[in-house]
Amino acid sequence: MNRRDFIKYGSMSSLVILSDNAGFAKKIHTLSAKKIQPLAITMWDFSWLERRWPGGSYEDWDKALDELVARGYNAVRIDAYPHLVSVDPTKEWTLLPVWDQYDWGAPGIIKVKIQPSLTEFIAKCKKHKVKVGLSTWYRQDVDNTRLTVHTATKMANNWLAVLDIIKQENLLDNILYVDLCNEWPADVWTPFFKAKRDGHNWTLPESITWMKEAMEIMHKQYPQIPFTFSFDHYQEGILKNNPTPYLDFIEQHIWMASLNKGEFNNKVGIDWNNFSSGDLKRLAEKSETLYKGNKPYWDNILTISINQFAADAKAANQPLITTECWGIVNYKDYPMLNWDWVKGLCELGITTAAATGQWVAIGTSNFCGPQFKGMWQDIAWHKKMTGIIKNAGIDSGLKTKKIISRMQD
Repeated sequence: MNRRDFIKYGSMSSLVILSDNAGFAKKIHTLSAKKIQPLAITMWDFSWLERRWPGGSYEDWDKALDELVARGYNAVRIDAYPHLVSVDPTKEWTLLPVWDQYDWGAPGIIKVKIQPSLTEFIAKCKKHKVKVGLSTWYRQDVDNTRLTVHTATKMANNWLAVLDIIKQENLLDNILYVDLCNEWPADVWTPFFKAKRDGHNWTLPESITWMKEAMEIMHKQYPQIPFTFSFDHYQEGILKNNPTPYLDFIEQHIWMASLNKGEFNNKVGIDWNNFSSGDLKRLAEKSETLYKGNKPYWDNILTISINQFAADAKAANQPLITTECWGIVNYKDYPMLNWDWVKGLCELGITTAAATGQWVAIGTSNFCGPQFKGMWQDIAWHKKMTGIIKNAGIDSGLKTKKIISRMQD
């Protein structure tokens, strides 16, 4: 298969485009003299709040953050639950599980209070010198409140409620960015978006109109904050053919397993939208053997895709962030699911992305959290990966972007 075929059908996620802001010109001039390096970021999604039962991996935030910093990370992406905060930030919400087989969030029904937990967690991150990227997976509560997000204006106003609370607590300086919706417009996260869909394709007119309307409101109220929608869809030249100056950066999720029309996942035979126990069985039986049986082929799919995407972003002068990556999408501590080959693939993705100069923040995997003990316990591996990330360069053409300024606050 040729290079074009690898990239044309690559399905990734989280494009976010960093835009210039004249108000930051003076600060940017000062920053340009400094050596600015990428952040090592992890995704703690909704796990930061929902996995806090007795003995849960995030029961003790200080312990979890101590361990994160010890591994070299200096940024984290979390769910801020804007659709719930805007209704009642201190209410006890009853949430339904997204899945019961995987270890992101709670595997069963759970009760949570968003506030004051959100600002308490951000304050602890600030104390640990960890920047916070805010996102949302639009978690479903028993009343399905997320369905009230029926317009872009409603989405933006919900987020303004979150930022207003954070501002009141004098914590806005520790917010790295805001991603208004995880993997827009995937139906699993956006059941409220009733326009015509084409899978996770964000380039359809209704999708672009929604994003522009939401961004206009956010930029007007909080011009200093970088905003975006994260994506998991990519085709060669997508940034050239679909300019996104209304976004402040590109947050793109990239996995080898989903590239080339999801070839790897399809050969394993998993249904990666339904998250069934049968998928774990098939992963255990086939995934490692399939990868090692033709390692150069699968590695090539990943590296070609990363380099092509970086070239696309460079041509569009767009900085990149990736928080979900690089090898396989779904995995966990489970019999016959070994971590070594996953770590090897992730290292390949990290080193390839870091070498391009287009990434301003780089994640190491989908599994960089204390609930994934098999991955988390390899402290040396994490320190090696975060060292690569934080010692990488950033293309000089990106240094006037808003996200760069935000990294230095």
